[in-house]
Amino acid sequence: MAKKSVATLQTGSKKFTKVIKMVKKNGSKSYSFLETIIPPDLVSEWLNQK
Repeated sequence: MAKKSVATLQTGSKKFTKVIKMVKKNGSKSYSFLETIIPPDLVSEWLNQK
């Protein structure tokens, strides 16, 4: 399960997107969240990697 946050960060001439992914922990029933700020064109690529 993953979601893209609504906020778009803009610094200088580059635009960035904050992306949050929910990942299930190994051997446990709990989840953790991975968070990163990347260019918008790499969002789907980052969310699809395991």
